[in-house]
Amino acid sequence: MAVPTGGGSETLHSVLMEDVANSAKILIQGVQHHTYTLLSLNIKGINGADIVYCGLTGYDSAGSASGQVINLFQYIPVAGQTFVYNDKFSFFGNEPSSNSQAARAAQAGSASQHLYILTGGSGTRIDLVCTFIDQDWS
Repeated sequence: MAVPTGGGSETLHSVLMEDVANSAKILIQGVQHHTYTLLSLNIKGINGADIVYCGLTGYDSAGSASGQVINLFQYIPVAGQTFVYNDKFSFFGNEPSSNSQAARAAQAGSASQHLYILTGGSGTRIDLVCTFIDQDWS
């Protein structure tokens, strides 16, 4: 598959979730030939007892393994307080078919990459706002 080089589009998106508890939620579901740039992730604690995890599921280029968990941060929410993650980073929508640079750019693997949030037990509830840019190069 050729590396996408044609024209594309760039759109701004947001994900708003209220009362996230005891579950994993996908914030950005990757699509082949897309590049995603996280702008910010705001988490407001409703109540907290357990850790909230945020991470990516994607390709481990060092081990050539698919569907690997890449932890970004963990946070214990405090009721009424807001945690802001505003370190910007980008990731592709689909995993590569191999570890070569051309394969990484073509994103021709069979699995998508995604950004997720995971709340612990039922004693932890959060509200969140996620903003990101989606660049479509297909």
